[in-house]
Amino acid sequence: MNFGEALEALKAGKRLRRAGWNGKGMFVVYQKGYPQGIPCNKQTAEAWGMNEGELFVCNPYLQIKNVDGSHSMWVPSIGDCLAEDWEVVA
Repeated sequence: MNFGEALEALKAGKRLRRAGWNGKGMFVVYQKGYPQGIPCNKQTAEAWGMNEGELFVCNPYLQIKNVDGSHSMWVPSIGDCLAEDWEVVA
């Protein structure tokens, strides 16, 4: 599928990857964010100059599971946006 189709699938709750990715176990998900806010922990509060427990509002974003099992916010590259090899992870 192309990236437009992939984005709609992500918004519908699917996990996606590119067939061309070499990293085993990598996939992308859509995170709905926290439009009403979530109490921030100490690390977030310190990073943003907030008080611990203060509501932290977060917009939707894409998140990737990396090869090492960690997770990161993710922004697609031009190659990812133009690719036609997106697929749903079972």
